[in-house]
Amino acid sequence: MTYLKAKTRKVLGRKNRGLRSEELIPGVLYGHDVKNKNLSVKKSDFLKIYQSAGSSRLVDLQIEEDNPVKTLIQSVQTDPVKDEIIHVDFYQVREDEKVTTKVELEFINEAPAVKELGGILVKNYDEVEIECLPKYLELIDKIKVDLSSLKAFNDAVHIKDLQVPPEIKITESLDEAVAFIAEPEEEKVEVPAAEAPSEPELAEKKGKEAEEVEGENNEKNAEKKQ
Repeated sequence: MTYLKAKTRKVLGRKNRGLRSEELIPGVLYGHDVKNKNLSVKKSDFLKIYQSAGSSRLVDLQIEEDNPVKTLIQSVQTDPVKDEIIHVDFYQVREDEKVTTKVELEFINEAPAVKELGGILVKNYDEVEIECLPKYLELIDKIKVDLSSLKAFNDAVHIKDLQVPPEIKITESLDEAVAFIAEPEEEKVEVPAAEAPSEPELAEKKGKEAEEVEGENNEKNAEKKQ
């Protein structure tokens, strides 16, 4: 379990910029039968928590002097220009109610079809959605995807092949391919087209042809005069 301290936030909207200048991140807490609470957390504290917990680990969130509540980091908004976190949503969970969240995939071992056949490894997923009771989230950090079974072109690892504890359910379609081996594309050798004659060359050719025609006409006229 991870612990994070928060403060009640009274400023809203654009006034949140003042919080960010103080190295605070505005956020909100909500959940099933839970009244929304606006809050702020220290940027440095949150970054440490987020790097270790991500969105799949429970966080004990304490607002002011209230009792800590179990939450998930539900959503993180970032500034597209500065690439900085500007808002965070915490979802308060109930111990008797299942939650859904995303878990990162970890690809392990090398696919023989890549090493021996020159195949291309195509990854369709880098995370999958799971469902379980909150207490079982501690059982899983990342889901390993073993690539050693991919020995030929079109071989694939499917969602149904992923190994997770029985208390955890992957909600993605079981027949979806997590990763597969594609055949390498054949390089097309372009045959250079015959170069078209340049304008000066065409003019010279036409000039010679005109001279030949003119010469023939002159010879015929001379013969007639004789």
